[in-house]
Amino acid sequence: MEDVGAGRRAFLARVAGIAVGAATAPLTACETRTGGRAAKGGGLLVVRNFGGSYGEANREAVYEPFTRETGIRVRAVNFGHDEMLAQIKEGRPQFDVMDIDMSNLVRFEHEGASEPLDYGRLKNARNAGIAQSLLTPNGVGKSYWASVLAYRTDAFGGRRPESWADFWNLGAFPGRRALQGEVDWPELEFALLADGVPLDGLYPLDVDRAFRVLDEVRGSVRTFWEYGAEPGELLSRGSVMASSTWAGRVQHLIDGGVPLACEWNGARRQSNGYGIPKGAANQDAAYRLIDFALRPEVQAHMARLYPDGPVVPAAYGHLTESTAVRLASTPGHLLSGFDLDIEWWLENGDAVTGRWRRWARG
Repeated sequence: MEDVGAGRRAFLARVAGIAVGAATAPLTACETRTGGRAAKGGGLLVVRNFGGSYGEANREAVYEPFTRETGIRVRAVNFGHDEMLAQIKEGRPQFDVMDIDMSNLVRFEHEGASEPLDYGRLKNARNAGIAQSLLTPNGVGKSYWASVLAYRTDAFGGRRPESWADFWNLGAFPGRRALQGEVDWPELEFALLADGVPLDGLYPLDVDRAFRVLDEVRGSVRTFWEYGAEPGELLSRGSVMASSTWAGRVQHLIDGGVPLACEWNGARRQSNGYGIPKGAANQDAAYRLIDFALRPEVQAHMARLYPDGPVVPAAYGHLTESTAVRLASTPGHLLSGFDLDIEWWLENGDAVTGRWRRWARG
């Protein structure tokens, strides 16, 4: 198994040499990266992403500047993973680029549903400090996101939970809890961290031990949440005092004055990435878009609009500290969290999820 710690250390080394300072302005409507006029070109590129505020951020940070520079129009679609696979296996994918999480990019690679990437055509990925774990044969990482501990700051008499052990400590931090449901793989790692397993000793997961620890908190879990906004809603209403959550989904509530906070210690980090479906009709334009999106200034622009962390360390030279501190690939957060082991979950996920469902039903 690849040493993901080595990739993390390389990323940190790159970021350490960058001054986190003044943000640069985004590309203007008619100018390219180098200040020239938009290049002539044409055609349509279809990109699959998951829509919503993420899709809007991609439109502003990536697609529109790319069109201004190249003349290639971009249309976004939001097919589900099973629908994507069905189209590819029929030999008629209705999209040219996949913007999906890295676990599904690896799954598509295993299914023979994606094209091997020619990294010679991705100059912005070369020597850019992208972690080796994100440079897979059929997919390249584009952003980091993380699941973290969120809690009400007015819930525990001024005390603040600082670890998953605190989340499990119902005596010191009483109140109802929420954990993630079936929207993603069960959060066994958090149970093991609560029981004293070190970050670098999580995998392979001790499944029996994790379920024994989950038993300790089961009676206080009010909800197993199923969509990204749900933890923030539960916490805002006071329905629960602490919950796991996707980090970026509660930040707007905090900014709006809701008494919430996130603890990054023990964050479970994952990544989104780009791939090209097998049989894509417009591969040349697909490579051009992917390479464009890996420019440091484009990565930074995207991070300002949507709270996912850049995979290119040099992007942090274009971000203010107030923006950087909220991102999963900020150096301190890289050190205090861990990378989900995709291969372990792909091999064991079905069995573990089945067991989790039986456990959750009580």
